[in-house]
Amino acid sequence: MTHRRTLPRSPRPRQGARGVPLLLAVLALLLGGLGLAPAAGTAAAASPDYTQSVGATSATQAKISFTPATAALYVDVHYLVNAANQQNVRMVNGAGTWTHTVSGLATGNVLDYWFTYEKSGPQYDTPHFTYTQGGSTGGQVAQPTFSPAGGQYATAQTVTISDATAGATIRYTRDGSTPNGSSPVYSGPISVTASGTVKAFAQASGLTDSSVATATYTIGGTQTSCPVQSDTPDFGPNVHIYDPSMPAATVQAQLDAHFNQMKDTLSAQFSSNRVADLFKPGTYNVNDNVGFYTSVAGLGQEPGQVTINGNITVDAFNASDAGNATQNFWRSAENLTINPGGGTNRWAVAQAAPFRRIDVHGNLALYPASYGWASGGYVADSRVTGQMASISQQQWYTRDSGLGSWDGGVWNMVFSGVQGAPANTFPTPPETVLATTPVSRDVPYLYVDSSNRYRVFLPSLRTNASGPSWAGGSTPGSSLPMSQFYVVKAGDTAATINNALAQGCNLFVTPGVYHLNQTLNVNRANTVVLGIGYPTFVPDNGVDAMQVADVDGVRIKGLLLDAGTTNSQALLTVGPSGSGASHAANPTTVQDVFFRIGGQLAGKATNSLVVNSGNTIIDHIWAWRADHGNAGTIGWTTNTADTGLIVNGDNVLATGLFVEHYQKYEVIWNGQGGRTIFFQNENPYDVPNQAAWKSSASVNGYAAYKVGTNVTSHEAWGLGSYCYFNVNPSVANYHAFEVPDNSGVRFHSLLTVSLNYQGTITHIINNTGAVTPTGTSPVNLVSYP
Repeated sequence: MTHRRTLPRSPRPRQGARGVPLLLAVLALLLGGLGLAPAAGTAAAASPDYTQSVGATSATQAKISFTPATAALYVDVHYLVNAANQQNVRMVNGAGTWTHTVSGLATGNVLDYWFTYEKSGPQYDTPHFTYTQGGSTGGQVAQPTFSPAGGQYATAQTVTISDATAGATIRYTRDGSTPNGSSPVYSGPISVTASGTVKAFAQASGLTDSSVATATYTIGGTQTSCPVQSDTPDFGPNVHIYDPSMPAATVQAQLDAHFNQMKDTLSAQFSSNRVADLFKPGTYNVNDNVGFYTSVAGLGQEPGQVTINGNITVDAFNASDAGNATQNFWRSAENLTINPGGGTNRWAVAQAAPFRRIDVHGNLALYPASYGWASGGYVADSRVTGQMASISQQQWYTRDSGLGSWDGGVWNMVFSGVQGAPANTFPTPPETVLATTPVSRDVPYLYVDSSNRYRVFLPSLRTNASGPSWAGGSTPGSSLPMSQFYVVKAGDTAATINNALAQGCNLFVTPGVYHLNQTLNVNRANTVVLGIGYPTFVPDNGVDAMQVADVDGVRIKGLLLDAGTTNSQALLTVGPSGSGASHAANPTTVQDVFFRIGGQLAGKATNSLVVNSGNTIIDHIWAWRADHGNAGTIGWTTNTADTGLIVNGDNVLATGLFVEHYQKYEVIWNGQGGRTIFFQNENPYDVPNQAAWKSSASVNGYAAYKVGTNVTSHEAWGLGSYCYFNVNPSVANYHAFEVPDNSGVRFHSLLTVSLNYQGTITHIINNTGAVTPTGTSPVNLVSYP
């Protein structure tokens, strides 16, 4: 995304209409938010704060009841019947139980309802619940959860099993077998003294049995030969850990110092500074402006354990930004709760700036305060109780989250597994909505346990996910102690890192820039490579940065792979050529991994990411051949790179795929059964002339996304490709998408745009779609074929 492009401001809200969405947003804050624990039929659920239920009192009426654990001054219920005509009603208190009767119902009507209640001053919002009038079943019991989660532990553990459904009976086994109706009933904590697997499910009258939950405990010793590391390690000078006992002014001063160092687009964007600001569980009254190469994260096991009473902000901070946020790259926020000052948190970012596992008690603005352009973006596993608004964002992808409401749509807004998402209306407005995400596994993350020791939590695989993983109170999964992680920090080399991997260690990579004179080899199944603060691997002398064996369950998260000045064949390869094993039950995940060719260095790499292993999940990557940067680092023959992503493995899924400016096909997908949800692309800006950029003698340019000619099954949703041939505006690209014509290859919600009418794209896909017009206007296609 260039820093000098001028685009029209048509997405700016009309002055006369701006007050309406603002009023609605304020009303949403006052009257309730969105949560994510659906049920159906005669629903009942419990939390530490309340119990609630709903049941038919006649063929046309149903009574909603809410009993807070602490006496409340008021309780409001918000509800929709068949997803229409929201009502907001103050409930009637009777001896501590608040009730409201809904009339005018018919058999089969679906009631979507939630509550706002007062507790000792503040007000709180509950999840959404669902009830079907006259339904013969009450939906499904919530899946049980284990505390502590499964994982490796030095000593025996006392394990509690709980369930969010009121009155549910939990049955469990301790030998790894699947529990059934004859299995023991859980009645109190169980002692796990030896390694083994506990499984549990829950039952309740009128409800379908829950799915089975599993927790595997390794007690004593280790599963690998990794030399034992510290559980309270030295994370090095670039990781800053805050404790709620610290004075707020002290914390604020440190955050401000980091921001001032990392703020400036001209001086900090291609600097070597890296930083992570981590908050131990507790409450902090601070405001954190987030600059380049900065990660902000809570150290609780769940987002609610760290609360920021203030804002975590990204905006068009600098005069050189001219009010735009198109260069707000490489920064992140994760795993905490925000009570934003003024009711709205602003996260006006471009690429490589994930917002994960955040609970926003209010609104989330994805655009700069100036209403200038932004080119994001990605939200996952989060909840926004108010309105999330994109306004001037060109495109955005939201996954497995919950929204009170949504506003905005310029070119390409995509949602999968998002409760509260808008309707599927592409292209008017350009919203593409999938009810669920087919397969997802949320990122590994660092947290502090009750003994003040560090662990890494590993969320479980989800299928057909909807809403945050933690909506039921906690994220299902297991954890590993830091004693199984080698902490990579200043002074480490490729040799020391490879030695740790060979010994069976996982990697925790701290902020810094690490030059590699040999390829990092990840060969062990279930290895975790977790980076914070945008740690950067630079391959020297033409080596590849990292290679992963064709094994189960590798998790790679939070890295920046920056090409060195001698060409690498690939920066990251997952599985060797010819890999054929299925990893459906335990796939490798590549998440928040970013690739850069040029900008910092005059980098060169033929390919950025090559995926040969089947079932790999690519969850939010930005592969970027730089269009701007330090002097001498960019140019058609300087930062050379053919392709951003090559997929050869079968059944690979990409959720949040950003690939820009590569010189040939930017994505090549040869594997069968591939799926992509959201794709954002810009063609290379710096094509010198048409003769230098032809995929064949008769075809101008290269498709941004090419599906191999032998592929018979592939599907993609929400894809946009833009051109800006500012070096030679006479250049044309024949089509943005090139695919084989067969019934198993299907595309949905596609568009092309010529930015400032600098060059053209002749067709959208194959020979279909009109040429891009003047006026930076999109050409849209609802589906192909």
